[in-house]
Amino acid sequence: MPQANTEPGNNPRPTQEQIDDETRRIRRLRILVQLTIESIAEGDLTPEEAAGMVAATRRVALEMFPGKEHAFDLLYRPKFQRVMHAIYRLQ
Repeated sequence: MPQANTEPGNNPRPTQEQIDDETRRIRRLRILVQLTIESIAEGDLTPEEAAGMVAATRRVALEMFPGKEHAFDLLYRPKFQRVMHAIYRLQ
């Protein structure tokens, strides 16, 4: 059976507390993204306001997960682009 890699210089396994914290941050981010998408989809915002909400959501996501710009752009940018295109006919 493989043992945890705990030698000095190697990354130890995350603690349950760290796992729980990351799980909470992921859940909060998913909720934030969904609320942003729903707000934009209502169509009551100008395109500039909607773009500002997307930018603010990205800033919050990067505060929660520093250094994960690429992951945000890969996972969430397409969702925001789809709703923006559907509502505002933007490319």
